Amino acid sequence: MSTTPPASPTPADGYAGDVTPALACQWWQAGEAVLIDVRTDAEREWVGFVPGAVAVAWKQWPGMALNPDFDAAIRAALSDAAGGRRAVLLCRSGVRSIAAAKRATELGFEAYNILEGFEGNADADAHRGNLGGWRRQGLPWRQN
Repeated sequence: MSTTPPASPTPADGYAGDVTPALACQWWQAGEAVLIDVRTDAEREWVGFVPGAVAVAWKQWPGMALNPDFDAAIRAALSDAAGGRRAVLLCRSGVRSIAAAKRATELGFEAYNILEGFEGNADADAHRGNLGGWRRQGLPWRQN
């Protein structure tokens, strides 16, 4: 795990805020948040996944159409989260998870976007996985 102390959340419009991967992991491992991976099944299968994260795709492959079951799946994932537990949402780069956090907030949940996502920002060669992100920071993940 990263040795850098996690920062506090950054406020955001339409959802609770943005958090670093390290802070999201800290909350999740302490039982203070539910980690929800909003990437597609294909991304989790081929790129990697976080063991114990709840998989609720925001958009589905192929075509990247919105997941019609997203609302029901979020409600189910957070049904036992009464009493202040948070949702931290993870995607590839921290973009889809913003939209998903906004929707979860509309549904009445305290939802945070995980900055940099699973793969991090693109580098100068437009490659992900080298600059930041959950995986690069050495947080828990696996690959099939």
